[in-house]
Amino acid sequence: MTVRQFTVKVPASSANIGPGFDVLGIGLQLYLTLNVTVDSSKDTSTDPHNVKLIYDGNLAEKVPLESDKNLVTQTALYILRANGINSFPKGTIIHVNNPIPLGRGLGSSASAIVGGILLGNEIGELKLSKQRLLDYCLLIERHPDNIAAAMLGGFVGSYLNDLSPEDQDHVNVPLEYVLPKATTPKEKYISVPPPVDIGEYVKYDFNKHIKCVTIIPNFEVSTDDARQVLPDSYSRKDIIYNLQRLAILTTALTQSEVNHKLIYQAMKDKLHQPYRSGLIPGLTKVLSSVNPDTHPGLCGICLSGAGPTILCLATDNFDQIADAVIAIFKSAGVECSWKLLDLAHEGAIVETDV
Repeated sequence: MTVRQFTVKVPASSANIGPGFDVLGIGLQLYLTLNVTVDSSKDTSTDPHNVKLIYDGNLAEKVPLESDKNLVTQTALYILRANGINSFPKGTIIHVNNPIPLGRGLGSSASAIVGGILLGNEIGELKLSKQRLLDYCLLIERHPDNIAAAMLGGFVGSYLNDLSPEDQDHVNVPLEYVLPKATTPKEKYISVPPPVDIGEYVKYDFNKHIKCVTIIPNFEVSTDDARQVLPDSYSRKDIIYNLQRLAILTTALTQSEVNHKLIYQAMKDKLHQPYRSGLIPGLTKVLSSVNPDTHPGLCGICLSGAGPTILCLATDNFDQIADAVIAIFKSAGVECSWKLLDLAHEGAIVETDV
């Protein structure tokens, strides 16, 4: 009897870095971990896909443990199904440990999707590259910035390619065809691989002296709600404002000598943060009053993803910067916690027990 064991580790991520709305993301050293054992002597027949799920972590009581409802296993079943495998092997036990806060702008969904795709790739022994696995991810999460940062790690820029009409129709299928619901007709299930090279990705250098201070308010912001408050169109002036800063930021964060004020100015945004301020009490004051002059060591400040987490890039005085942001939120009636994190340069990994 052979017992397989392996571990999947996927970093948290922060997207929409400064002016890089739907473009820039960074992987963070806070890891979703899947400890996987496949032991045919174990009885997992109570699950329709032979999985026993154990979950420890943020909001554990809200996380479904059925394989056809949990995001990690749903995602793994999709990539397996697309490669001719309809279930997990008998005796599959997955222990999930997730310290990434849910619904806070730190890429918890992206980590689960990347983790599920890596899980399916390993279970099915598909041996697909990270580049190819990203295509599978993008049929589930249609914005590449968090996904790329979680899969590849480091500081990443991304865009979606112009696809042929046929490939675009495949990409635009309803999500319930990729991750079926109980009501989804079986003939609608996506059971073929996605198009190749849906997105493109570039990893930038990142100054090793810059750390990530993440201030995490104690409430969730729905990604759907955060999208709905955005306008359908923008002024030329605001688009140029972000493009100018984006061009500077991707170089400024790589330079050997940290230019705090340049990075601070280059991390300003007019495409999403102003519109989301109504969803996040205290955000406007945080962004306007915490700067390198008032808080030495600060390089830049922005919403992490859709929020409500605040990302501060800094070289020192981390405690003082975090305390200042926390105090502003507290005056708006919001309690926070915070973490000091480095970049996860390696991205998602699979460790096989020998």
